[in-house]
Amino acid sequence: MKIYVGNLSYSTGSDELRGAFEGFGTVESAEVVVDRNTNRSRGFGFVEMSDESEAKAAILGLNGKEMDGRALKVSEAKPKRAESRGFYRF
Repeated sequence: MKIYVGNLSYSTGSDELRGAFEGFGTVESAEVVVDRNTNRSRGFGFVEMSDESEAKAAILGLNGKEMDGRALKVSEAKPKRAESRGFYRF
């Protein structure tokens, strides 16, 4: 299951993100999204866990918890929408 993690501190890295989730089970991947131009964190990331029950426990256990001075927003990641290709839809 892919998990969205928002409201990350700009100083939080992928290793710290992985560490927070490893207490709930096996983490396949953890990545903080960085801006291509500045190479700085964009304040959110994604974690992938293979076991759905562990992933759900992580979501419940970490949503709203403080990490690096910020309250995390943790939820199941939603797939990208087809119309989000840089065009505005009216």
